[in-house]
Amino acid sequence: MSEEIIEKPTPPGENECCDSACTPCVWDIFYEKRRKWRIQEAERREKEKQSSD
Repeated sequence: MSEEIIEKPTPPGENECCDSACTPCVWDIFYEKRRKWRIQEAERREKEKQSSD
């Protein structure tokens, strides 16, 4: 089973949020993608560290 590699997300552009309290807001989506990316990056770094020891 191969892992999907997540690209580092970019924040929404200046005019992408309409400030209308949408659910989900473009910022909610960005923060969720960034959270997943950070977890994946931490796991990748840990694997690299273990393989270099």
